[in-house]
Amino acid sequence: MTRAGLAVRRIGAAAVVFVAGAVAFLSSGYAESDRCPLPSLHAGVLFPLDRIDAAWACRIEPIVTHYTTANKVGPIRTPLPEQIYLYLLEHPVMAAALANRLDLGLYKAELRGPDEFWATDGEGTEGIVHPLYQDRSTRIYYVEGTHDGRFVPRVSGKALVLFKLHPVQDGQGIESTDNTMVAYLRLDNRLYAGLLSLLRPLIGNVVNRQIVKAFDAARRLAGAMRDHPDQVLFEATDPPGLPDEQVAFLKAALASLHNPGQRPGPAAP
Repeated sequence: MTRAGLAVRRIGAAAVVFVAGAVAFLSSGYAESDRCPLPSLHAGVLFPLDRIDAAWACRIEPIVTHYTTANKVGPIRTPLPEQIYLYLLEHPVMAAALANRLDLGLYKAELRGPDEFWATDGEGTEGIVHPLYQDRSTRIYYVEGTHDGRFVPRVSGKALVLFKLHPVQDGQGIESTDNTMVAYLRLDNRLYAGLLSLLRPLIGNVVNRQIVKAFDAARRLAGAMRDHPDQVLFEATDPPGLPDEQVAFLKAALASLHNPGQRPGPAAP
């Protein structure tokens, strides 16, 4: 065989190996996604975890199957119409700033990218939040964070937070939103692996307390918007004020709370 013919055969063989490797790689990717199924029912509530991107599903699966704590809180009622509540939920920096300025907590939040934000309660808990899925009634978040408290040593971990919303009206026709949250937490710290049987109840109580505290801040912010709209608007515009579009929505939202026929604008997607 000539040198040219031998070269062609080598190139052909290399191409076959390359294609076979690419197929094997792609096949392994699909197989990996198939190995990361997530249940839809959590604490009696349905969540569409099957709609999460496969790569995220494989990061979440160990949290759900090997969690340190699993907590359900709610339903807890926030006295805000769904449309306004969704807007605040979709603008965590705005919601945290209002809660902070109204002395409802030490919350802070910052956008860190197109699909993530940093948040802290100002009392030892902070983390990076990745919104993974949303529809009208559901929010799904992946969180990597730390907690440094008086009763629990500094720990880091990952969490899956499932959030379900349901609009309701009370006997007086006041629109509110019921919130139910299910949270799975998995600690990173191997140091505490042998102490989990002792720490699990304590950590579970801490997680519950932090969740309830956040719900309470949302409830009190809703109360301030209903009872003290002028103060809320003052805090929103006092330098450095919130972005103009957020102030505009807030003005319309405050007006709609006192004139139910008015609507603050389109709901968050």
